[in-house]
Amino acid sequence: MSPAPRSPSEPTGERPVLEPHAPVLEERAAQPHTPVVEQRAAQPHAYRDPWSHRMTELRDVVICAPVRTPVGRMGGALATVPALELATTVLGTLLERTGVDPAAIDGVIGAQGYPTMEAPAIGRVAALDAGFPVTTNGYQLDRRCGSGLQAVLNAAMEVQTGVSEAVVALGVESMSNAPLYTVEGRRGVSGAGLLLRDALSRGRETVGGVRFPTPDGNVGSAELLRAEYGISREAQDTFALQSHRRAVAAQESGAFDAELVPVSVEGRRGTVVVDRDEHPRGDSSLEALAALKPILGRSDPDATVTAGNSSGQNDAAAACIVTTPDRARELGLQPMLRLVSWAVAGNDPLRFGVAPVPTANLALARAGLGFDDLDVIELNEAFAVQVLACLADWGVDAEDPRLNPRGSGISIGHPIGATGIRMLATLAHELPALDGELALETMCIGGGQALAAVFARV
Repeated sequence: MSPAPRSPSEPTGERPVLEPHAPVLEERAAQPHTPVVEQRAAQPHAYRDPWSHRMTELRDVVICAPVRTPVGRMGGALATVPALELATTVLGTLLERTGVDPAAIDGVIGAQGYPTMEAPAIGRVAALDAGFPVTTNGYQLDRRCGSGLQAVLNAAMEVQTGVSEAVVALGVESMSNAPLYTVEGRRGVSGAGLLLRDALSRGRETVGGVRFPTPDGNVGSAELLRAEYGISREAQDTFALQSHRRAVAAQESGAFDAELVPVSVEGRRGTVVVDRDEHPRGDSSLEALAALKPILGRSDPDATVTAGNSSGQNDAAAACIVTTPDRARELGLQPMLRLVSWAVAGNDPLRFGVAPVPTANLALARAGLGFDDLDVIELNEAFAVQVLACLADWGVDAEDPRLNPRGSGISIGHPIGATGIRMLATLAHELPALDGELALETMCIGGGQALAAVFARV
């Protein structure tokens, strides 16, 4: 039997159309339909003739205007700022500084490792909130620690193949607001109640799947490398101190200023503007680092990995425009970097920390380069021990001035989804400051992967 018809005032269970939107819907309905191609042809900044070039070879890709927010400590100055707000802040500033018409951007690719449904497909939602038109596409990706760089590379592939003319790569993370979640509630609540899991720790335990468990998370993997490579606690702490000193020196000299986007944070005492990275410690010392207890010290008497020689858990956002040299010229953009080559590789999840070794080697080989050709080596510091293990395999000295000249994950911090573009923003400004031409960006990825990309100064 068919259901009885509802009266207009009877609830239907469907989401109502909010009143403020009704005039907009009426206005749209009153507008005559114009074929999409004609609409776009009338907007030269938003549309490029799809038949203006046939793809016979990949186009060159350049990186323009990489910017980032300060990196906040876990529970620190940016803790009350949701990931979506960090993302819209950096996107808004990107448009403001470049003067680019948002209609000229084809899409926004958003990288995030700990999302919630407050901003599903954060690339799209952040674009809309930042003032991009509804014609701007967007999506979200997750390759853990490599997510930000992967957003840049996905954007590059769209541009290289002619799918898009200009794409914004966005990376964002608010680890201070990573969710606590349950997978049980929809089936009812048992007498024991609901089990809430911490997304931060759970992701590190399950990232290898069922066949390659990582019960001690990333720290356990780091300790495995310590044992295999014979890397001492002192060597790890010494490297960590070097990272902090380089980051603090960069802060004090103003080296980060051009890449930073201040964030206004509302609090009980008014608005506070956060314009400096919180994580670098000018008061760090070998004595202070040596006093920290190993994270797995209770279960492993030989453990050496501490909070002091590991990357931070952080909050930040970063973004850049990926396009062709010709399109950059049309938009009035000054390219900073050109993508030369890139590579991705996988390895045993328990040894993910050394995955950058084969990955970087492959990216360099594809470019016909070696480590001696590089002017900057940006290797994310997930743990001091994994950096030292990679350097041992590459034959690069830990004190090499080309290595993370302005610090990295241990000192600046590691906001998972944002890190890859944060590193890109830093190296884009490092290369001209150091009168360099070529840079490598690479990072290990929890679960047994790594990304690497070679960039040339423009």
